[in-house]
Amino acid sequence: MKIGIQTWGSNGDIRPLLALAHGLQKQGHQVTLVVSSIDNQSYQSICAQMNLTYRQVPEHVDFDMQDFAQRSFKMHPLQWLRALLDEAFFTYETDIFAASQQLVAEHDCVIGHHFLYPLKLAALQQHKPFISVMFCHAAVPNPAVAPIGFPDLGNYINKASWALLDTVFNWTLKKPLTRLWLEAGAPPPKNVLSELLTSQQLNLVAVDPLFCRHSELWSSNHQACGFLNLTEDTQHWNFPQSLTDFLASGCKPIYMTFGSLQAAVPEWAMDLFVEAVNLVGCPAIIQTSSARYLADTQLKNIYFIGKHPHQRVFEYCAAVVHHGGAGTSHAATRASCPSIVVPFMDEQLYWAKQLQALGLAGKPLPAKKVTAMSLATGIRAVLASVSMTEKAQQAGMKMQPDQGVARALQLITGALGL
Repeated sequence: MKIGIQTWGSNGDIRPLLALAHGLQKQGHQVTLVVSSIDNQSYQSICAQMNLTYRQVPEHVDFDMQDFAQRSFKMHPLQWLRALLDEAFFTYETDIFAASQQLVAEHDCVIGHHFLYPLKLAALQQHKPFISVMFCHAAVPNPAVAPIGFPDLGNYINKASWALLDTVFNWTLKKPLTRLWLEAGAPPPKNVLSELLTSQQLNLVAVDPLFCRHSELWSSNHQACGFLNLTEDTQHWNFPQSLTDFLASGCKPIYMTFGSLQAAVPEWAMDLFVEAVNLVGCPAIIQTSSARYLADTQLKNIYFIGKHPHQRVFEYCAAVVHHGGAGTSHAATRASCPSIVVPFMDEQLYWAKQLQALGLAGKPLPAKKVTAMSLATGIRAVLASVSMTEKAQQAGMKMQPDQGVARALQLITGALGL
């Protein structure tokens, strides 16, 4: 079968769909991956390794992530989302839709990032199956769980809260998100959050079941498949000898990164990390984002590392300081590491609270308020917690890192009647 996959966003939005594309390709399907990268990374090389057809549309996105982060740091979540879409999506909507139409025309079915409503529209127009993928279950309506920012007042009130959230999304985003549908002469879905941004046939929730509390109450189109873990680049990455020597020199270090967000606040992040480590006095591996700290160098008890697959290094660490991205939250937990989470936005705060509820992290330290002193206090608390370490070890054993793609393939096969 010919299967087209399309995604948009930063590295965390693209790697899981690379993993899924590779799984489908190994199953014997012809797969094309279309990427709209807001940080202008190219995935041509890894797609060539995996024998995937690759297209980047547009070739360049004129979006300054660092400038945007500084301007939007204190925005309300919906205000932040609208600003991001205005600057990094709507400007390129026509190109993305044209790529969607071509992808649908050339393939038997398409799979897309849950925010890619142009792909959903193109599939509808050409009567092809459309499957969506989301990386956080915070937007899946569930009467047993209150939406982000709402108090949990029981099933009956929670249902009303979800309906209210739909109304808020409609009021804020429906007009710009449905413009394309109206121009195409197609009636848009009624609700943005619960209908426009997901497939009603199959929406793959790429989250490990460990985190999916009360998922049995989701509507049937939402199915948790587990995290879509890309391992191809991990297999081709070798530890630098200097890192091997650092790890052999003493007790387990903590690891510190803000993932792709770190590029938006490179100097602030490094100052925060280095000062916090100096206050704690523990060994640390810090993913460097500054020319002041070169990759594969060491400063006293700190090792600075460049871009690399996180999972293999996390396995040697005592805890991970991170921003609460879905991928990093999964990777830290798979490695049996407790977390110290510094969330920048609501979705990351949601992950921080998920980890906290499972006893895998302390109280979130929002980026708007965090200081080196408060981060150091959070690190000390996690390192001193025997309970948190034990729960992290148990959680790591429960997770099945290689099963997400396999389960996704089963669900796709079932949805398509193969």
